[in-house]
Amino acid sequence: MEKESGSRIPGFFKLTPEERLGKVKEFAGLSDDEAALVATTGGLRLDLANRMIENAVGAFPVPLGIAVNFLINGRDYLVPMAIEEPSVVAAASNAAKMARTKGGFKTGSTGSVMIGQIQVVGLPDPNYARLSLLSKKAAVLGKANEQDPVLVSLGGGAKDLRARVVDTQRGRMLVAELLVDCKDAMGANAVNTMAEAVAPLVEEITGGKVVLRIITNLATERLARASAVFSKEALGGGEVVDAILDAYAFACSDPYRAATHNKGIMNGVTAVVLATGNDTRAVEAGAHAYAARSGRYLPLTCWEKNVDGDLVGTLEMPLAVGTVGGATASHPIARISLKILGVKSAAELGEVICAVGLAQNLAALRALATEGIQRGHMGLHARNLAIAAGAEGELVDRIAAKMVEERKVRLDRAKELLEQLGGNRRRSCGKT
Repeated sequence: MEKESGSRIPGFFKLTPEERLGKVKEFAGLSDDEAALVATTGGLRLDLANRMIENAVGAFPVPLGIAVNFLINGRDYLVPMAIEEPSVVAAASNAAKMARTKGGFKTGSTGSVMIGQIQVVGLPDPNYARLSLLSKKAAVLGKANEQDPVLVSLGGGAKDLRARVVDTQRGRMLVAELLVDCKDAMGANAVNTMAEAVAPLVEEITGGKVVLRIITNLATERLARASAVFSKEALGGGEVVDAILDAYAFACSDPYRAATHNKGIMNGVTAVVLATGNDTRAVEAGAHAYAARSGRYLPLTCWEKNVDGDLVGTLEMPLAVGTVGGATASHPIARISLKILGVKSAAELGEVICAVGLAQNLAALRALATEGIQRGHMGLHARNLAIAAGAEGELVDRIAAKMVEERKVRLDRAKELLEQLGGNRRRSCGKT
């Protein structure tokens, strides 16, 4: 039997949910109360939900799973993933297992700088206004940093000011950009506050009118990077490597395929972003904008073959996530997810998420290039359909297995099987 080591937990999927939580509890050092909270489907109290959003009436629980096997920069991680789609957690875990044979994932990042944009209109001479604004950079940065002395005391705050003239259908506009080091926060509130605070000063300097003052989610100054080598033996041979490269070439040449290619990456990325209480919409918007930055929509990942015939994957993408503030601080399950991860900074969290995105993409490409995506996915999807049809307990697995065997994974077939198998069980029980 394969030995358990760090995040490498053989047979994790075979354990009961209680047994899995026990393993996670031991790995992450969770308290009894924290473990109990994770195990409930109602970990978010209604009074807390009411403070987080408007018009709250309840909560919408999403399954929380744990991806195992992740070795990143020589350290083991168990990765919480909140997602409703079958096969995603299993696929990430399997890809991470394959990456371990060549040392796991290597990651890095560019820092924690976010960009706040200030739109200036009504300028007859926007290029002159641009230079005038840049000549007063110190004053603008000083005004911005007055808004968040705590962030400044931690070494963050507004660090630079850029400006550019943009041609639009409404004429030329000046766009000033504050570069703010947000440290371990995602930073939207801090950046927006600073942008709004400097707006009057920008108007005074340029003579124009400020309209928008807001953060951009295209976080090109906050990139995360991940790479991994997957041996051809672990993947199933050289033919599989070539098939994956063919699939990647298809995505590079066709935006319709590239959209689904990147959706597979985001299956992993978004699941971890959500589990840690971060802004899924901001991360997704930034990722897709980054994929189109050349003017063509392209895959976020790159896949190559090295001299040994092994597959080499890399992923670079904006990942504006935080470990303090917002729902990461207020949502109890998000706090526990961060504890399970054991990350020490927002940069580390972004790097872990990037590694999960790379793993997810590898798993999807390998499935597509070999047996097809449906084999594993539909087996899990069949269970959801059985539940939707009204099955409970062991009938869920029996109906799901029958549908997969028949290759008829449909809700109407699930209902038929429930009537047959459920009726048989009731008649059997009646005889006893």
